[in-house]
Amino acid sequence: MRHSSLASFLDRLKGSAGSGPLSLVLAEDDVALESTLAHLLKCGFRHVVLLAPDGVQITEGLEDKVHVVRHDVFAEGALVAAVNQAIAALPGVWLHYCHNAEYLYFPFCETRTVGEMLAFHGEERREAMLTYVVDLYAGDLATTPNAVSLDDAWLDRTGYYALTRQDPDKNWQPKERQLDFFGGLRWRFEEHIPFGKRKIDRISLLKAKPGLTLLPDFTLSDPEMNTYSCQWHHNLTAAVCSFRTAKALRTNPGSRHAIQTFRWPNSVQFTWHSQQLMDLGLMEPGQWF
Repeated sequence: MRHSSLASFLDRLKGSAGSGPLSLVLAEDDVALESTLAHLLKCGFRHVVLLAPDGVQITEGLEDKVHVVRHDVFAEGALVAAVNQAIAALPGVWLHYCHNAEYLYFPFCETRTVGEMLAFHGEERREAMLTYVVDLYAGDLATTPNAVSLDDAWLDRTGYYALTRQDPDKNWQPKERQLDFFGGLRWRFEEHIPFGKRKIDRISLLKAKPGLTLLPDFTLSDPEMNTYSCQWHHNLTAAVCSFRTAKALRTNPGSRHAIQTFRWPNSVQFTWHSQQLMDLGLMEPGQWF
């Protein structure tokens, strides 16, 4: 299903019953694109929306299940702007966003749908979910120069940490239940990563409401929606397993020749299963069992 613009697609979706959850995928190229879309469909998203430039193609079988929207993906802040457009158009709908070569994992996603998970999260009076971006990378860069390999994907099992998020409007006091998270390739190769791009936390599941906006650092304008849990107990968190940083480090001329491998003693092969991410402490099941 093809649409000429995001605005026209959202206009058609407005007011339709059961219009969520919805996932926006911004694709700058076709690297691991079809596996990303297939994964989101398997997660149970009611609508998967591919934002892509002319020339990006997907197979006919996927195109029958995905909304393909022509979009200027190279504009400054293209993904944030698209999410804000969807927030404004679809109040009350749960939204997710990512790039191609990124895979959303949540606790027990192998047997439960994203809709079931968000229904439980909503019952806990939560309107957003913290996700950690977990860097994936190919084990052998000699055979996979762009670092994207679905059959030989690795991740870091240690090296993650959090710092207090401070409020500049309140004399730099700590923000309640908010932390900045770091780790993965952005930590190990930080000399190649701009300072403002080193965080790995992202609010990538959110319930749209009037006046809400996604900010350039992937936090939301409502402070409570940026918290990792409610005041009473731990809540669900999720993970976005992403080849994006590895791919960028191997594509950028400034870092390509400085990196011969991403593997180190704390690398483990990714099993593509939520249990591994929970065992490593990279997502939290909260009270959902």
